[in-house]
Amino acid sequence: MSDLSLGKLPWLRPVPSDFRARLKAIRASASEVGADATLADLATLLLYDLDIDKLTAADRVLTAAAPQATAASGLSRVRMALLSQATTDYIAPAIRASALRHGVLVDTYVPPYGQAMAEVMDPSSDLHAFGADIVLVAETAQSLGLTQSFIAPDDGRAAVDRAMATVRALVEGAPRGATVILQTIPLPADPWAGQMDRRAPGALAAQVAAVNAAMADLCDTHAAVLFDADALAALAGRSGWFDAALWQRAKQPFALEFVPLYGDKLAQVLRAIRGRSAKCLVLDLDNTCWGGIIGDDGVEGIAIGQGSATGEAYLALQQYALSLKARGVVLAVCSKNEEAAAKLPFEKHPDMALRLDDIAVFVANWTDKASNLAHIAKVLNIGIDALVFLDDNPAERERVRQMLPQVNVPEVSADPAGYPAAIAQGGYFETVGLSADDAQRAEQYRANAQRAVAMETIGDYDSYLASLDMVCTLAPFDRTGRTRIAQLINKSNQFNLTTRRYTEADVAAMETDPDIFTLQVRLTDKFGDNGMISVVIFRKGPEEWVCDTWLMSCRVLKRRVEEAALAVVAEAARAAGAKRLVGDYLPSPKNAMVSEHFAKLGFTEVGPIGEGGTRWALELSDIDAPDLPMSVTVHDTVPA
Repeated sequence: MSDLSLGKLPWLRPVPSDFRARLKAIRASASEVGADATLADLATLLLYDLDIDKLTAADRVLTAAAPQATAASGLSRVRMALLSQATTDYIAPAIRASALRHGVLVDTYVPPYGQAMAEVMDPSSDLHAFGADIVLVAETAQSLGLTQSFIAPDDGRAAVDRAMATVRALVEGAPRGATVILQTIPLPADPWAGQMDRRAPGALAAQVAAVNAAMADLCDTHAAVLFDADALAALAGRSGWFDAALWQRAKQPFALEFVPLYGDKLAQVLRAIRGRSAKCLVLDLDNTCWGGIIGDDGVEGIAIGQGSATGEAYLALQQYALSLKARGVVLAVCSKNEEAAAKLPFEKHPDMALRLDDIAVFVANWTDKASNLAHIAKVLNIGIDALVFLDDNPAERERVRQMLPQVNVPEVSADPAGYPAAIAQGGYFETVGLSADDAQRAEQYRANAQRAVAMETIGDYDSYLASLDMVCTLAPFDRTGRTRIAQLINKSNQFNLTTRRYTEADVAAMETDPDIFTLQVRLTDKFGDNGMISVVIFRKGPEEWVCDTWLMSCRVLKRRVEEAALAVVAEAARAAGAKRLVGDYLPSPKNAMVSEHFAKLGFTEVGPIGEGGTRWALELSDIDAPDLPMSVTVHDTVPA
């Protein structure tokens, strides 16, 4: 993607010629249509490759509408503090506008220039009063004193230690409960000792590399998130990333043409933190997964595999898709084709990397692709906005964007060699943590399809549940499950009673909090391991235990897992001397399906709470042990 060196975002469409007119129309209609509609229209307009001026203009409309936005907008709100000893006047608007492109509504706070450390250290400062959900620590080599090379290795190591003392103070002094994003330092473009820079500990490049490695370690120990600005600078080109004259005049940390790229890359991380990353890559077939038309050219006539540049390009896409599947991304097919013909390359072509077993949902027919994409989302039980659709045909891409604007549709050129980069650089599957469950997720979705077939075959639902040979395992939160627990807390929207969001750092604190009862729930059956499928948090009181969070993956709905979880909570509460359980249902735009959750478990409604919510209570003396169609195992800790 050579356009990246120019600050372009080639996975987005080129900016339309009438951009200014469309932005002006959105601004003019804002008072009439309301904030939610204004932001929705603006988000659509932001799905183009905008330069810094256009992003800044869009941000002015955004900041005017944002305070009036409601939960019905479907946007994830974030309060982010930006800690930097550099100028951020251009960066903050780009972050806000880029984040809206990714479904995140960001309110930013930037301390006065040069005052970041002072505000971190002062508990009464405006920074701490702001109530940040996320804190971006974006120091520069200059602000950390990484400005010169040394002959003596010990001098270089001392510079690294001083820099990390500053970074550690900023991370540890960040507002309590906030997720810290720690930004790496770009390596210098200009050498000191030439090829020795990598080998000499005193070289500036070696110092910066050591600080970046220490930052990654700090993220592990402090449940922080790494934002790799060094990798971004390398992607764009180090020689153009840092503008020495601009730094000396205005303390701008990188060239202005890269502000849109920086803003979008950071927004991809914010999207991931908020659990809004996509879950499924949907592939077209003809001229997307292979060269040629399978219905015309036959298996022997399509281009795929070694021996030609074109065939290798399509093979590279398939291998990239498999690499995504390996970390939990679900693969699906949506093609205008006869199904039998479309499946032939998967079954019979020796050079295909993808096989039918890799595809969770395979749709090949002559129905319009927007309808088929909606069907795929329904089968997988995920939101339409969790799909990424790759298609070589610009007309098909545009049709899907018109009919299903929630679907992520990367722009691609006619050259298939660029397809993997369009998906990768678009950041649709950005993640802030990897867990063992991620590796199993794609197979879990395939197994769900098999369960659906089994249910249709058996017919009687109770008999179906009994036939699954389910094993439910429940245990408190722990370090092993921490990443997956945080993922579920931030991704689950439908089966989520309160939709409260907690960071990985929050989850870590709960593990040792004596006033909190936690459960992570796993489920296996004869078709496979569903992995961690539910998270439960109760806050303990002497008489009452109050449910803070109860969520479950929609993949295991109606399996009676919630009854197993309730039985474990009730037993623990009784043992602690409590008399009742209390639960709240707080409505959101997506969780209507659980409005009667507590009623179904035997709770009694005791009154309203919040905006349209309800409070429920259940006397522990009224709970009987359920007869469940599964084996239930409870651990004090997760078994090794």
